[in-house]
Amino acid sequence: MALTGLPPDTDADVARVTEALAMITPRWNVRILLALSGQPLRYSELAAKVSWLRDGQLHPKLRQLSDAGLVQRTEHTPRHVTYGQTDRATTLLSVLPLIVTWAEQYLEKLDQPLPAIQQVEDSLTLLTRRHAAAILWVLKMRGETSGRALAMAVMPGSDWTNVYPPLRQLVDDGLVRTDGIGQPYRLSAAGDGLGPVLGALSAWSAGQPLTQAGQHPVWGHTAVAPEQRMWLSSQARTPAPTTTPAPYPTDQTPPTAWQRNALFSHATPPRPLAALPTRGPRR
Repeated sequence: MALTGLPPDTDADVARVTEALAMITPRWNVRILLALSGQPLRYSELAAKVSWLRDGQLHPKLRQLSDAGLVQRTEHTPRHVTYGQTDRATTLLSVLPLIVTWAEQYLEKLDQPLPAIQQVEDSLTLLTRRHAAAILWVLKMRGETSGRALAMAVMPGSDWTNVYPPLRQLVDDGLVRTDGIGQPYRLSAAGDGLGPVLGALSAWSAGQPLTQAGQHPVWGHTAVAPEQRMWLSSQARTPAPTTTPAPYPTDQTPPTAWQRNALFSHATPPRPLAALPTRGPRR
């Protein structure tokens, strides 16, 4: 059943990417997958790597990731069970460098370097806002459009004014721009700059190599000059472990030099950001 008023192929693409984001955005999911890089681990070994999780949190997370096809549970004997990344998870985690590259350009810069893993988590939070993917798709395809026309494409059958809460949130997040009330909406440079990330997520969710991301019919070609940096508030988080991230496919060019360090580098507890400028994004 169609989720939007977009053409069937585009509607299916948005739905797949939304589902992919829903797999990894929940808190700690990416960190658990990264902790499973390398050889499969027994539960106690994995728990030691993600020791900041409280008792009872890890098991349901593993079950959810297993159901999503990202974690493989292998029962060698009733008392010997191991967990490891699936090939599907390894490929999905190859999108992380693209997210960090985008975050380093468009998210707020602090006095101290923000851990790459937190940049990933903050970026994923923006992308999983309600209706965010569909709104970004429509604006990328149309260039700019009114709120009413956007509502007809994103949430057909609903009161068209329902589009404004998620749309205003994307404006606050810095992904969408408008010149004022009654004026059309369009992607900001930060929103348009998501092309490599969304193209890669689309390729992964469709079972294609990530090298096909550049051929995406909507996000395949992005060339927008940087504009005002988007701002992102952040809450203090538990320090991350010192785990080496999963290897990335050798046929891909490293997007940025940050890969030489673990995703968990600079893993000191981040301070809450200072007051944000007017219309800064909210979490």
